[in-house]
Amino acid sequence: MRHPPGGYQVARIGEDPEAFEAFYREHVQTMLRYAARRSRDPFAAADLVADVFLAAISAASGYREELGSPVAWLHGIARNVAAAEDRRAARLSAAESRISGHRLLENDDIARLEERIDAEQACHGLLDAMATLPAGQRAVLELVAVDGLTIAEAAAALEIKAVAARVRLHRARSAMRRALSAQTAPDSTPSLAPPLEVTP
Repeated sequence: MRHPPGGYQVARIGEDPEAFEAFYREHVQTMLRYAARRSRDPFAAADLVADVFLAAISAASGYREELGSPVAWLHGIARNVAAAEDRRAARLSAAESRISGHRLLENDDIARLEERIDAEQACHGLLDAMATLPAGQRAVLELVAVDGLTIAEAAAALEIKAVAARVRLHRARSAMRRALSAQTAPDSTPSLAPPLEVTP
């Protein structure tokens, strides 16, 4: 079996602190970007990142390479955690007690999350356009165009076939081009290209 980069085995992160630390260091920035896109509250985003890694520890023994790369597997976990956020409210205090004394995000991480969230403000038009996509198309577009996964990895994370992921990605990109063209075009004159520069 081919081991993931970084000298650790994903299946061991639940029982080996050094394996978990290597896994966490390799993937935390990816998860911070994921969380920053989904919350404008840095503390809520930090909670999401912590919950994703806690879920990864719990699920680690079931990791199999054929399920996808470690980053695709982690994205699948992240999506499940985010989707269950509303149902997690009743379990929040129990989750906090489990991670007390081992804080996964320090003050510097919170500051970086705030910076990321501020940076996302400039992309609201793009994010608003993405929000209009059907859920399946948006999921593939985010994983491939934003998170940098391959189509095969995105398909594995979403538990769909690669050909279905490819079709969804094509439709999502087409819809985004139409939406962004509509946003940048003047009211009466069609525009062939977005403006080169925007002045306040």
